[in-house]
Amino acid sequence: MTQSSSYQPAQKSGLNPIFIIGALFFIFGFVTWLNSVLIPYLKIACELNHFQSYLVAFAFYIAYLVMAPVSTKALNVFGFKNGMAVGLVIMAIGALLFIPAAMTRTYNLFLLGLFVQGSGLAILQTASNPYITILGPAESAAKRISIMGICNKLAGAAAPAILGSIILKDTKSFEENLANLSEVAKAAQLDELAARVITPYLAIIAVLVILAFLIYRSSLPEIDTNAEDESVAASNSGKTSVLQFPHLVLGVITLFLYVGVEVIAGDTIISYGLSQGIEPDTATFFTTYTLIAMVVGYILGIICIPKYIKQENALKLCAVLGIAFAMLAIFSSGYNSVLAIALLGLANALMWPAIWPLALNGLGRFTKAGSSLLVMGIAGGAVIPLLYGALADAFNAQQAYWIMVPCYLFIWFYAVKGSKIR
Repeated sequence: MTQSSSYQPAQKSGLNPIFIIGALFFIFGFVTWLNSVLIPYLKIACELNHFQSYLVAFAFYIAYLVMAPVSTKALNVFGFKNGMAVGLVIMAIGALLFIPAAMTRTYNLFLLGLFVQGSGLAILQTASNPYITILGPAESAAKRISIMGICNKLAGAAAPAILGSIILKDTKSFEENLANLSEVAKAAQLDELAARVITPYLAIIAVLVILAFLIYRSSLPEIDTNAEDESVAASNSGKTSVLQFPHLVLGVITLFLYVGVEVIAGDTIISYGLSQGIEPDTATFFTTYTLIAMVVGYILGIICIPKYIKQENALKLCAVLGIAFAMLAIFSSGYNSVLAIALLGLANALMWPAIWPLALNGLGRFTKAGSSLLVMGIAGGAVIPLLYGALADAFNAQQAYWIMVPCYLFIWFYAVKGSKIR
């Protein structure tokens, strides 16, 4: 069964829309993976425990759950192209909230800014993922999404290194000195640390606004997802709700679990490295290593899918690798354990590209609603890392990684059976 749309490329090669969506995926990656630096940074600046610090991920990713239904309505009103521009503007507003949050060192205001950024990203994700899925043949959708993933993860690899070198510089000696300061002097030092985030976020705001304007003025074509070919229309003739597609519903659960383990691999590795006694200046680059591993996985996906391996088989293999690397992280120590977490990037790489086309396959006029449900699944990045934080407080940061094993087992089930249920 194939997905149909009325899209006709404006250019002979169709590359221009792919370049534009690629720029959006670059922005997704840059903004999203800043959280891995913000977690240890705000833990110091706002004097938080593990659980409280992982509210950074919760505030950011819970927006996908709350805002996904709004995203569908926004796309129905504005269309794909203008909806993307609106999402970028909302992200800029969220980034703007970081300025007063840093000036007052107010953690709740940081969390609000992250929620607003996540809300803008919910609109962008609802538009861009089905767009790139439908932009060509269904059997090569994972390849196209893998190309987008490279844009996303290259930005994600750069973001922690860039921001971390600014806001996490000398934080170990900074924390040691805090213990010897009076309350007044300590507050002044923490205020100075909080202010480090202002200049980078002013730059982020400028980039988001400029890109929103360029998207609005671009020639990006619309796609009519209400159009269905005869076979899709026939199979969907009795359907009145998107919930009548079990492969989609199971896909949402799978995406929820996948995003959770991906965020754990990327956002906890710096803090975990610190807990293993590794120096902050070294640990700052650990998220970058995780995302480089993901880029390697995406490149393998571009080469191998669908020529050598089907999308669902790639998902099976990745789930097995995820279990193996998670167990290695739990049962080893030091740099070996951290390396296993970084290698989860390789295991996670082809999950997103495989889950989206498998879940959206055959939805026809229900594509926008189905995309909205899948975007809601991104809230796994809010819930599962928070559970990891609670387990880390209750036991330790290493044993908390057990939470990933059942997640990868369910992803394996979806690849083997769940995606085929109609």
